[in-house]
Amino acid sequence: MPLQSTLAGRSASAAVDTQMDGRSFEQLRQECLQRGVLFEDPDFPAADSSLFYSQSIPVRMEWKRPPEICASPNFIVGGADRTDICQGALGDCWLLAAIASLTLKKDVLARVVPHDQDFDRRYAGIFHFQFWQHNKWLDVVVDDRLPTVHDQLIMLHSASNDEFWSALLEKAYAKMHGSYESLKGGSTMEAMEDFTGGVGEIYETKTSTHDLFRVMKKALDRGSMMGCSIDVSSSAESEAKLANGLVKGHAYSITGLQEVNYRGRKVKLIRVRNPWGQVEWNGPWSDHSKEWDYVDKAEKSRILQNSTEDGEFWMDFEDFKAGYDKVEICNMTPDALTDNTKRHWEAQLFEGQWIQGSTAGGCRNFIDTFWTNPQFKMELRDADDEDDVCSVVIALMQKNRRRLRKEGMDLQTIGFAVYEAPNNVDHQGKDFFRTHASKARSRTYINLREVSERFTLPPGKYLLVPTTFQPHHEADFLVRIYSEKRVSALEMGSDVDADLPEPPPPSSPEDETDEEKSLRKLFEDVAGRDQAISVRELQQILNGVLGTRKEIKFDGLSLHTCHNIINLLDVDNTGKMEFQEFKVFWEKLKKWIMLFLSFDTDRSGAMSSYELRSALKAAGMQLNNQLLQLLAQRFADEKHTIDFDDYLNCIVRLENMFRVFQAMDTHHKGRVNFTMLQFLVLSMNV
Repeated sequence: MPLQSTLAGRSASAAVDTQMDGRSFEQLRQECLQRGVLFEDPDFPAADSSLFYSQSIPVRMEWKRPPEICASPNFIVGGADRTDICQGALGDCWLLAAIASLTLKKDVLARVVPHDQDFDRRYAGIFHFQFWQHNKWLDVVVDDRLPTVHDQLIMLHSASNDEFWSALLEKAYAKMHGSYESLKGGSTMEAMEDFTGGVGEIYETKTSTHDLFRVMKKALDRGSMMGCSIDVSSSAESEAKLANGLVKGHAYSITGLQEVNYRGRKVKLIRVRNPWGQVEWNGPWSDHSKEWDYVDKAEKSRILQNSTEDGEFWMDFEDFKAGYDKVEICNMTPDALTDNTKRHWEAQLFEGQWIQGSTAGGCRNFIDTFWTNPQFKMELRDADDEDDVCSVVIALMQKNRRRLRKEGMDLQTIGFAVYEAPNNVDHQGKDFFRTHASKARSRTYINLREVSERFTLPPGKYLLVPTTFQPHHEADFLVRIYSEKRVSALEMGSDVDADLPEPPPPSSPEDETDEEKSLRKLFEDVAGRDQAISVRELQQILNGVLGTRKEIKFDGLSLHTCHNIINLLDVDNTGKMEFQEFKVFWEKLKKWIMLFLSFDTDRSGAMSSYELRSALKAAGMQLNNQLLQLLAQRFADEKHTIDFDDYLNCIVRLENMFRVFQAMDTHHKGRVNFTMLQFLVLSMNV
C-alpha cells in the first residue's frame, strides 16, 4: 500500500536499527565490553561473499582489524576532511567525491559519521554509521575487520595509515547495499542523497534553460549542498590543471552567490571551493584581482570576509558557466537543516510499486496500459514570493536496485509526466490520456536510480504519472515533491468502496417474462424433485449456456467458481440454489458478461488484467492499487490476461466479500469486529 509522508517538520528523524537480531549499536557494544570480546558481524561476515558476488578474489586477501594494521589506530585524526579519502581497488570514485563534499558540511557529517566511537577504552571492534534510504534513516553497524593485502587496506582509506573512519564508512555503505562489488559505478548525487536525505538536481551550465543564478541562490538560501565540475573526454584528462587555474574532472563545492556594484552595474559573482585547498581560479574576481579595486570598501569587506581560506575563490558567474560544465544541487529535507537556514522546502513523499499485470503500464507510447500506472494528484495553491508561478522539483527514485544487482535485476528505465488535472475526478482512464497532452515531463527516460526535474507551473491541480519505459517491468519506487510553498498531494485510486444495489424482489410465476419462463424450465429440468440445484448442477447449466458463446474464451467453469456463486446467493445456507436465487444470479451474470465483452477490446475472448480496474468499477466496485495487484497475481496468466472463468470467480468473490462486510458494518464506519470463529467461517465461504 503506497505510503505518503509530509516532510515539513524541523526535528531530525530517529535512525532505525538495521541489525537482523534487532539490537542497537549501543546494546551490541555494551555486550561485547561486558564479555571482553570484539564484535563479529554475522550480517556482513569477513568473507568473500561480502566483497564480490560475480567474481573471485584476484589476490590473497586477509581481513584485519585496525589494531592489527598499526600500533595506535584512530577513528578520526584532527577532524574529518578530504585528505582522509583515498581510492582503493573498487570503482567507487563517485562515493569518494560525495564523502569529500560531505566533509565540508560538518553538521551533516556528524549525523552520517557519529562521533560516539573510537579506539579508546570503549573500543569493542564495532562501529556504526547512518544513511538515508527511501524515507528512513538507517543505523548500520559493522565490525572493524577490513580487507587488506600485505597489511595494507585495499579499499577506500585515509592518507594517514592510522585513521580509519573513511574505510569503515565505505564498509557500512557496502553492507547496506549487499557487498563491496555493489558499489561499482554510480553518481556522486546518489551518495549525497544517501548522506542527507535530499533531492538531487543536475544542470548543464551551457544549455540550461533555467535562470541558473537564481535557482542556485534560492538553493543556497535553503541550505542545499552544491557542487560543480568540468567534464573530461578521457581518463588522461582527469585532474588536469588548466591555464586559468581550474582542474578538469574534479569535484568542487559552491559556497556563495552575490551581486555586487561594479562600475555602475550589477555583476553576479559565485564563490567556489577546491577541496585541495590550494589550486585556485586566477581570472577576473580571483584573490587580489584588480576588479575588487572598483567595489565599495564596505561591500568588498563583507563579501571577502569568509573567503580567506586557501582554495576558495570568487568568479564572475558568466566565467563560471563558461569554465564549468555541470552543477549538482542536493536540496535538503526540512529535518536535515539547521535553525539558522533562511528558508525551507515544503516536501511531500509517496512510495509505490509497478507490478506487471496491474500497475506496470509503461510510458505513454503504450496508451492501452499507460493509464494503469500509479497516479498522484498535487495542488499548487500559492505562487512563489517573487513570481506568479510555482517552483516545484519532482524526483522519481527506484528503490533497492543496487542491492538487487546480484539477483540480475539492474536499473529500470524510468521517467514521469505531469498533466493538468480535472476537478473532482479520481484515477484517470485511458480516454483522458488519449485526449490530453502533458504539461511537463522528465527530459528523458533513463536507467538512473533517480530522475529529477525542476518546473515552474501556474497555480492549479496537476496529475503526476511515474512510469517505467516499457510495460510489465516491475520495481518499487519513491516520488518526492519539493516546492517553495506548500503543496497538497495524494494518490489517486486509493479508495476502496462498493455500490452494490439490492436485487429487485422476485416476480410471481404469473408475471414472469418469456425469458424467465425459459429460465425456469431450464432450472427445473436440472433441479429435480427438491427444486434446488447443487454446485455440480449449477456447473452443468452454466457450461451448457456459456459454451455456446463464441465471443468468450471458455473452457468451462470450475467447481470452485460455482461454489463461490452459490455462497453469494445462498441466503438460507442450504448449500444449494433455489430458483429465485438463481434468477437473481442470472441478472447479475448478464451484466457481468456484458462488462467482460466491453473490456475485451481486442476481441480475443479474454480480458487484459490491466482493464480489470475499469471492469470492476463498472460493476460497482472501487479498488486501490494494492488490491488490484493482488487480483492480477491471483487471476491473470503469464500473458496478463484473464479468461472468463477467472474473471467470474474474481467478481463473484469480491461482491461476496463486500456484501458480508457491509452487512457486519452496521454503523457504516468502514471497520468491523469479529471473533476468530467468525473470521474462519467467513474465510471459508469467500
